[in-house]
Amino acid sequence: MKTKEFFMRVRKKVTAAYLTKVAVLSAVSFVLYMFAKFNLPFMFPSFLDVQFSELPAILAGFSLGPVAGALVIVIKCLIKFPFSGTAFVGEITDMILGILYVVPASIVYQMKKTRKNAVIGLAVGTAVATFAAILLNRFVSVPFYVEFFFKGNFDVIVNMCAVLYKDMTRDTFYWYYLFAAVLPFNILRLGLVSLVTFLVYKRLSKILHWEIKPRKKAPVEDPSAEAQTEEPQEAEQPEAKIKE
Repeated sequence: MKTKEFFMRVRKKVTAAYLTKVAVLSAVSFVLYMFAKFNLPFMFPSFLDVQFSELPAILAGFSLGPVAGALVIVIKCLIKFPFSGTAFVGEITDMILGILYVVPASIVYQMKKTRKNAVIGLAVGTAVATFAAILLNRFVSVPFYVEFFFKGNFDVIVNMCAVLYKDMTRDTFYWYYLFAAVLPFNILRLGLVSLVTFLVYKRLSKILHWEIKPRKKAPVEDPSAEAQTEEPQEAEQPEAKIKE
């Protein structure tokens, strides 16, 4: 019974309006992910792009729930796969970090939908995703890029970052890169996404909670009911004549 009830709840929640909103927000997220991005070479290494593709996902998470937010992140990254220039590692990393930002933030907000909980949720999501970004860059992304793109020559990536960090060496690379680049970069980027979310969510609330209303069925006339109402009238006529 529990399994059946679970699928019944999912079926009620996944309506045509739900799927439509997830699809539209995923498309907007992909456009932002693919085209609306820039870097800040005077602050961070040039290969760290500032982009706001988590914005539609967090809007989906706040209005439809954490599952919808995660779906938007996954869909936008899957669409980006054919255009990948990082052998899919960049997209997979962005997918993980996006989910770790959107899902915790959405869960906190869904507990109690207030401005305070929205701020707490966005702060929690930013913190979780930033911490995960440090770990992923240290143990996955950077080692992969060095081996795959630079043939194991670690000095290439060191020289790319040494433009900003003059005292960086091969031995101190991770300290500079993780705590002077990755940490502030993700706090800044996700902080901006969180700020925009906080400012626009209530204004877009009516659109995000739009539902397709089912058409009302016209009442069907019952011929037998008409027949039953007519019969007594015909039977009363002879009685009226007898009384007269």
